[in-house]
Amino acid sequence: MIASSVARAQTSDLPLDFKGVGLIERLGEALPMEARFTDSKGDDVVLGKYFGSQKPVVINLVYHDCPMLCSIVLESLTETLQDLAWAPGENFEVLTVSFGAGETPEMAARAKDRVLTKLGKAGADQGWHFLVGDEENILALTDALGFRFKWMESTGEYAHPSALVFASGEGVVTRYIHGIEYSATKVRRAIVEASEGKVGSAIDQILLYCYRYDPASNSYVLHATNLMKLGGLLTLVLIGLGLAVFWRRESRNQKQNLNQV
Repeated sequence: MIASSVARAQTSDLPLDFKGVGLIERLGEALPMEARFTDSKGDDVVLGKYFGSQKPVVINLVYHDCPMLCSIVLESLTETLQDLAWAPGENFEVLTVSFGAGETPEMAARAKDRVLTKLGKAGADQGWHFLVGDEENILALTDALGFRFKWMESTGEYAHPSALVFASGEGVVTRYIHGIEYSATKVRRAIVEASEGKVGSAIDQILLYCYRYDPASNSYVLHATNLMKLGGLLTLVLIGLGLAVFWRRESRNQKQNLNQV
């Protein structure tokens, strides 16, 4: 049976069968843009097709014959995207890639239809892509992401981690969110971060400046130094506004006094 406890690369206490399964973060690494896959329509595509714009890309790895964990991951991701104000294709792209070599475009199409029906956002079919591939190209992507999985002969299933991976529009890994549940707040911040400030509101940029991602807690936490800098800047702005009001009032009073003389 596949366990979500292998979501991190801390595998020292895992049973022998799970050795080598986990997730090693490859932050700052480039993805293999030349890797070839087949989309849910049966068209041959290269990974680079989904990059090259300002839009960040959310990547999740599943296999469609998975009896439990992968369906939970897709369900959780769909619910998270329902809570976002954005839809796939607007400010970001989503790539769901099967790591099960030999899985078919038809399997990918059924999974896509299921999650898009649940998501219920117009146009999301243009921004959420489902890919399958052969072993060579799958391994090129999973190695770049640090995603370690293993076929278990005893159960006839893959042992694998679960996480969302965020990449910039240029195809560079920027963030991981581990586990099988993803809060909309964390995902939104990770998308803004992956975009290098090209998407999101001014408030998103301020929040991202004030918060730093903490892998230990799998969340964004207040960054005291940046918060102090922002507070100092706000104080200076308020002092400047106060002085401007004071000088303007004094100038008006002086003009009134001259007119009375």
